[in-house]
Amino acid sequence: MDLREKKTRRSIFNAFLKIRASKPLEKITIKELAEEAEISKATFYLHYRDVFDLSDTLQNETIQNIVNNIQDPQDMLKNPEKVFLSMISAFSANQSLVDILFSSSQYAKLPILVEQSIKAKVFEVFPEYKNNPVIITKLSFMIMGCFYAYINNRNIANEEELLATIGNTLKILAI
Repeated sequence: MDLREKKTRRSIFNAFLKIRASKPLEKITIKELAEEAEISKATFYLHYRDVFDLSDTLQNETIQNIVNNIQDPQDMLKNPEKVFLSMISAFSANQSLVDILFSSSQYAKLPILVEQSIKAKVFEVFPEYKNNPVIITKLSFMIMGCFYAYINNRNIANEEELLATIGNTLKILAI
């Protein structure tokens, strides 16, 4: 990718995030996005099919960035507490971006993308687990359970106590 293309993509990303921070995804038009990014609509369409394609691209990049910053995600089955704490740290470092990209109608995609990405890391190291229904179910339970337990209780519980409770629960599930 050349410098001009990088600048154009950055301009599109920044314009999208600015608009998305105050507007639902479904209400964003290519016209307003192109105006904010100071590009033509044709230039936008050279890079993306529509705003949903752009949103998906940014969401996937954000999740990949988060998962890449999780310490040893492939250890989810052996040391889930460590992976969970690392996951929370990676999310915290990207919280404002996550809040924008996964707000309103996009919220449900967040745990699904995290689950898929962590499972992919586990299956890279342990391909024999890919078709094991017990392992797949355990991974789903750990990832989704941790995610929802943390998100749904972080505002009503003491952070340290919440993390310890989730961590202790995960120890029971470790292989």
